[in-house]
Amino acid sequence: MRGVHHRPRARAATCRWVTLLVTLGLAACSGPVEAPEEAPWPVSGREGVVAAAHPDAVRAGLDVLAAGGSAVDAAVAVQFVLGLVEAPETGPGGGGFLLHYHAASGQLEVFDGRETAPAGASVEAFTWFGGRPLPHALAVISGRAVGVPGLVAMLGEAHGAHGRLPWPELLAPAITLAEQGYPPAPRLRRQLRADPSLWFFPDLRAHFFRWPWRPANTLQDPQATATLRTLAEHGPAAFYQGEIAGTIAARATAGAWRTGRLTPEDLAGYRVETREALCGQYREWRVCGAPPPSSGGLAVLQVLGMLEHFPMAELADQRAEAIHLIAEASRLAFADRAAWVGDPEFVEVPVAHLLAPDYLAQRAALIERTRARPAVAHGHDIDSGGTSHFTIIDAAGNIAAVTSSIEAPFGSRRRAAGFLLNNQLTDFDFIAPEDPALADHAPVNLPAPGKRPRSSMSPIIVFAADDTPVLAFGARGGSRIIGHLVRVLIAVLDWELSLEEAFAEGNFLHRGEHLELERGSPADTEADRLRGYGHTLRRARMPSGLHGIERAPDGWRGAADPRHDGAARALGDGIMMTP
Repeated sequence: MRGVHHRPRARAATCRWVTLLVTLGLAACSGPVEAPEEAPWPVSGREGVVAAAHPDAVRAGLDVLAAGGSAVDAAVAVQFVLGLVEAPETGPGGGGFLLHYHAASGQLEVFDGRETAPAGASVEAFTWFGGRPLPHALAVISGRAVGVPGLVAMLGEAHGAHGRLPWPELLAPAITLAEQGYPPAPRLRRQLRADPSLWFFPDLRAHFFRWPWRPANTLQDPQATATLRTLAEHGPAAFYQGEIAGTIAARATAGAWRTGRLTPEDLAGYRVETREALCGQYREWRVCGAPPPSSGGLAVLQVLGMLEHFPMAELADQRAEAIHLIAEASRLAFADRAAWVGDPEFVEVPVAHLLAPDYLAQRAALIERTRARPAVAHGHDIDSGGTSHFTIIDAAGNIAAVTSSIEAPFGSRRRAAGFLLNNQLTDFDFIAPEDPALADHAPVNLPAPGKRPRSSMSPIIVFAADDTPVLAFGARGGSRIIGHLVRVLIAVLDWELSLEEAFAEGNFLHRGEHLELERGSPADTEADRLRGYGHTLRRARMPSGLHGIERAPDGWRGAADPRHDGAARALGDGIMMTP
């Protein structure tokens, strides 16, 4: 099958860097990613595969599969472990999207666990003097940034629909880790050392550090243990009522700076939305992702729909032109994203029009192969109307692809009930009346009670012409997620790279202002040529956190981003032996 195959060649990552966006405006450089310890099970097989951002999470998922659990069962175990070992990126205090494929029926659905704004939210939440937008760095650390967490409810809903094993068994690995303690992963250690501002936040200082300024050698948390035990005994609903809900609301509303408006009633009223996956055709493949309020699936399909008008397969060895075309299509998609995508319960998102072949052909016609446009705008002919990712497949062929987040690294920098609280409400647009981009179109992504902020999270599953799944993956990185997903799809589907090779390729993306190139990567070597096209460049470190699976001759093969501490492993001969 062209486009999805598995050559044994592997590429070493050139320079593996991590970026921490620091609340106080600091930035730091870190060294290369240390390779995780090799696990005694294979990377590919037929009994099940788990690809996630930490070996402990992979091990928990594989143990669940070995016990006869489904992909969703394993996803529950993996996610709760990640909430501990990858706490700055994800956890019960955040939200996410779970894209599920049911092999027996072919059903594809999205469990939407995106955070919601509390009843007290208003359009003035992130404004100050004269209604001007609050600086993002100050908004992140305010209580008003905390939305109602949806991740636990999402996992519970998915487990109720597709789980096989009892819920308490799935939380056991996380409970053991929280109770016995675990060493911080290399990436977490670098994050802690790179950002001196973390020391000034009592919640983070108490959990992650030991005096003097030094990350803890072992992280152990009685609060997290107690919370996990309560959830194991009483189920997901216990997170949204009683003591846990009261603790979360109290922490979100504590402090004098921009006091939050989250209440226990907001948590009690949270509801998961089950949505139809958003799918579109790209050449002979069907590509499926998350629908609004995520902009991820829509933007990816728009970019692919525009690129279908260009011979991308011929540009495998002409990377500068390929990057240029992808960047131009991305600019156009991001312009539409800003203008039209919000919570579909509050605004009408013209999805069908934005993905219509005629519309995408019009947008593609704006792309010039030899130069970058000086400016782009959203389309006007519209009918009125940045995280962790893991991917799992079980022995029956069911797939669970989950992207989850607390938003910025370390979220709102507030902990409650043993977990960091999100700052996802900063994904709403901040009011800026003087912004000329809003002159001809009313903002669709402003805060409102119960509203879900626009997201970029979008797990992806790709199907062949015969409707069999061939690829499933996702990424971290805020709105950069869209660029990471597109880059990998082009590399695998058009350039016939393996998923492992595609992950190791240099990251690049364009979100509307600059063409960003991953510092020190193969993409970075094309900088001079891209300037020749007229692009304004910005070099950055892009820890994309790509994790996924692809169909292989021996079943399914996993792949993990070499920039992270994660791993991809499979069950061997149907037997899993935990080290």
